[in-house]
Amino acid sequence: MTIDHSDAILTRMMALHPKVIDLTLDRVWRLLDRLGNPQERLPPVVHIAGTNGKGSTLAMIRAGLEAAEKRVHAYTSPHLARFHERIRLAGALIGETELSQRLEDCYQTNGADPITYFEITTCAALKAMAECPADFTLLEVGLGGRLDATNVIAKPKLSIITPISIDHQQFLGDTLPEIAAEKAGIIKPGVPVIIGPQQEAALEVIEAHAQQLHAPMQVYGQHWHVSEERGRLIFQDECGLLDLPLPNLPGAHQIQNAGTALAALRHLELQESACEAAITQAQWPARLQRLREGPLPALAPGAELWLDGGHNPAAGDALAQFLASLPKRPTYLICGMLNTKDISGYLSPLRAVSETLFSVSIPNEVNTLSADDTARNAAAVGFDAHSAQTVDAALHAISVQAPHARIVICGSLYLAGMILRQNG
Repeated sequence: MTIDHSDAILTRMMALHPKVIDLTLDRVWRLLDRLGNPQERLPPVVHIAGTNGKGSTLAMIRAGLEAAEKRVHAYTSPHLARFHERIRLAGALIGETELSQRLEDCYQTNGADPITYFEITTCAALKAMAECPADFTLLEVGLGGRLDATNVIAKPKLSIITPISIDHQQFLGDTLPEIAAEKAGIIKPGVPVIIGPQQEAALEVIEAHAQQLHAPMQVYGQHWHVSEERGRLIFQDECGLLDLPLPNLPGAHQIQNAGTALAALRHLELQESACEAAITQAQWPARLQRLREGPLPALAPGAELWLDGGHNPAAGDALAQFLASLPKRPTYLICGMLNTKDISGYLSPLRAVSETLFSVSIPNEVNTLSADDTARNAAAVGFDAHSAQTVDAALHAISVQAPHARIVICGSLYLAGMILRQNG
C-alpha cells in the first residue's frame, strides 16, 4: 500500500468529525482499543495541564531530563510551522515516514467512525511513542484536562497543573472553579501532583480533588518556593535550596514556570546540574521570541521585532510586564486573534506599554477575528488602532512612522506559526 504524505492524511482526517472540538473520551477509548491500547505501554508519563505556561514548563522539564542523558518522548500542541513539531520520539522530531505510517494506521483502523482531528492524531502519537524505547513521556493537555484526548493514562509517574485562568469558556465553564475542576481531571488516584501558582479559587478546587484521590501534593507557596533574587533564580523545597541562573526563556512569568519544572525534576530525583540545564537550555519558539534574521526583520531594518503567541488575558498581562521591563522605546503592536478569545481582556494590559496597534486577520483560519473587528476592540480599550491587509503591510507602515520602533507581533499561536513559516 502506498502511504500518502502526512499533509494529505491530516487533510482527510479533518472530515471524520464535523466539530473541531467535542470533548469526550469515548471515541479515543474506542480507537485505542482497536490499536492494542498503546497508552498502556508508554515509558513513565508526566502529564501537564493548565491555562498558561504548560508548554514552557514541559520544555524545561525536557531540557533537564535530556541533560541527564534520558531519552524523552514529548507530545505538545498546537504546532507552529509543521505538524511534526507535536511529536518527539526519544528527543527527535518524528520523521515524515514514521508520521505518515502512524497517521495512516490510525485512519484505516478508525474507518468511517466519527473522531476529531486532535483525538485521532493523539492516538497516532501514543502509538508511535509506545513503540519507540525511551525513559520518559511528557504529555501536554490540548484543552481542559478531564475529557482531553491525552487523559487516558491510568497511572502517570507525575501530574502537573500550571497556572489556571479564564480561557475556553465555551468548553470549560465560565468561572475559575469550573475551569479548575476540568484541569484537575488529570489527577489520578495516588499519583503525585505538582501544583504551580494559582488563584485561591482555583487552588481550593485542585486541592480538594487531589485530597479526594489521595494524590500527594507539592503546592507552590506551601511545599516549594521560587523567586528572583539579585539576578539569580532561588528555588527551595524540602530537599534544600537551589541557587541558579535566570531562565533563558524571557519574561518574569518564566520564573514561576521554572519553579514548577524544578519541583517536577526534584520529584524525579534529578541532580542540580540537570535542574540548571532545565532553565538555561530550554527552547520554546513564539513565546517572547526575538526575530533577528529573515525577510520580516529586513522589512523594518532599524526596528526591534518580537513574536509572541499568547492569546488570553493572563498572557496579555505577562507580555505587558515583559515589555515594561525592557529599555524604553516606541512600541507598536501587530495583532491578530481568533474570534473565540477575550480580545479586550488580552489587549487591556498592553495599552500601558503601547499606544498604536495594527490589526490583521489570520490567513486561512476559519475562526479569525477580522482586522476591522480587532481594530474596533483595540480602539475601545484606548489604542490608536489601524487595520492592515497583511503583516508585511503593517511592518511597512510602522517602519515609515517610526523606523526604530519596537514591534511586537502577537495575539495568536496560529498567527505566530504563520510568521515563523513566512520568516523561514
